[in-house]
Amino acid sequence: MPLNRKRLGPLVLAVSALIVAAPAVATAQEDFYQPPATLPAHNGDLVRTQPSEFFVDPAKLIRVDGTVTRIMYRSSDRTGAAIAVTGTVITPRRAWTGAGVRPVVGYAAGTQGLGDQCAPSRQLAAGMEYEGPFVAGLLARGWAVVLTDYQGLGTPGVHTYMSRVVQGTAVLDSIRAAQKLPELPDRGPVAVVGYSQGGGAAASAAELAGTYAPELDLRGVSAGAVPADLADVGTTLDGSLYVAFVGYAVAGLEASYGIDAASYLNDKGKRFLTDIKGQCLFESIPRYAFAKTAGFTRDGRPIAALLGEEPFRTIVAEQLLGQRKPAVPVLVTHSLLDDVIPYATGRALARRWCGLGANVRFATNVAPTHVGGAVAAYPEAYGFLEARFAGRAQKSTC
Repeated sequence: MPLNRKRLGPLVLAVSALIVAAPAVATAQEDFYQPPATLPAHNGDLVRTQPSEFFVDPAKLIRVDGTVTRIMYRSSDRTGAAIAVTGTVITPRRAWTGAGVRPVVGYAAGTQGLGDQCAPSRQLAAGMEYEGPFVAGLLARGWAVVLTDYQGLGTPGVHTYMSRVVQGTAVLDSIRAAQKLPELPDRGPVAVVGYSQGGGAAASAAELAGTYAPELDLRGVSAGAVPADLADVGTTLDGSLYVAFVGYAVAGLEASYGIDAASYLNDKGKRFLTDIKGQCLFESIPRYAFAKTAGFTRDGRPIAALLGEEPFRTIVAEQLLGQRKPAVPVLVTHSLLDDVIPYATGRALARRWCGLGANVRFATNVAPTHVGGAVAAYPEAYGFLEARFAGRAQKSTC
């Protein structure tokens, strides 16, 4: 069933409600997600593809009218070692009627969880991806979209949640891989968009693209509610509805850096860390809501205090965004009423980029909560992308 833009407003609101209510999707591990013994030579090279589906709703009443392809491609971990990452490419069936060739948008998904069943490529096919309506909005404008599953989400290993470099390169390599499909141009215009975890991945991609993937015709990056400073975010989340995200970050950085986080936890904390590695956010959020992380540590201090000491202090510092100048225009959006990522954190990121001479537009909204901020931010992102693909200059707010 084709989508039109008039349907997207109510649909966004309806699916936003699923963030609180929807259950996790439990999907058996498929052979597709098992990497081969040998990977291709270059990052962004395709390993394999498979036809897939994209339903916008859990009842599977709304199927996106496009070619949907599940992909596995080569990327690299934090040390530069080759890894396999999966994702999904969606291309509208109707011919591109805009100027030039069809653009490709690299979509960095927000927090999904750590279990392999949480991978966006699985959630899209099941109609359970809560960001599906926003993706559909991009497709409604005629652009192709590629969503990475990130490292370890679907493929073997723990998802390296909040590991800055790995998230950014996974997004950029997914665009490279998408451009190798026969239905898409191999040198066309591209952009990146993301919110929350996806905002962090998009911001990382903006900082890395100039040196990591200079061949991409990157026109701009939209990053919403960016967790640019993990120290700030960790303190805010402790004891909140979203305290599970602290566990995700600890597990993700443990996997990326090879540290033993469990040695700092008591038995309750070890169970928390073990269990959360197999969960999606719809299971984790209610299970650990409002927990105090001081109850998880051996010395009775909150996890945020541990993150301020070695070996975590250096690791957390390495995730700070805003120390490298993006070479393309960036849009940073944030709600004043965000209850997950502090507004001041997003504002500080924009100021750091401004200080480096980047072209930055910082857009504030007053939508209540982190979820409301996403609903408010995406129309802004659509307009930003339309302007960049049309070749119009961005007026910086620096």
